[in-house]
Amino acid sequence: MKGDNVAIRTEHRIRTGLLIVSLALAGQAAATELVYYPLNPSFGGSALNGTVLLNSALATNKHTDPTADAYGIEEKTPAQLLNETIERTVINRMATAASGQIMDNNGNFVPGTLETSNFTITVTVSPTNPNNLTITTLDKLTGATTVFNVSNQG
Repeated sequence: MKGDNVAIRTEHRIRTGLLIVSLALAGQAAATELVYYPLNPSFGGSALNGTVLLNSALATNKHTDPTADAYGIEEKTPAQLLNETIERTVINRMATAASGQIMDNNGNFVPGTLETSNFTITVTVSPTNPNNLTITTLDKLTGATTVFNVSNQG
């Protein structure tokens, strides 16, 4: 009889355990729908997040330019600055001299061709509209050409 009591108790414990587990698993699950809110302003997020994202990206950026100074500004020597100024002045005077040869005193383009050691500049009148000019610049060294149209209405 004692064995029967033990078997009944064991069966009772198993049934009670299964009842507790089934009640725990049968509880109602609660969830809400997932809603996506973009953070990046490029993808529809708030524009106020732009600065935060940029600062975060800059803070995590481990790449540095070994040739740049602390502020990312290239320091030039006074000699480099002088050379650049002289170069700009020479190019400006050459452009002024070249444009003086293809323009009249009123500032209108004159059809013709201007040849330098590196460039050929051709000014032609449009056959369909005499007020439109075509200016073609040919680089003699590379063969590259640039063409643009100009209205000659003064």
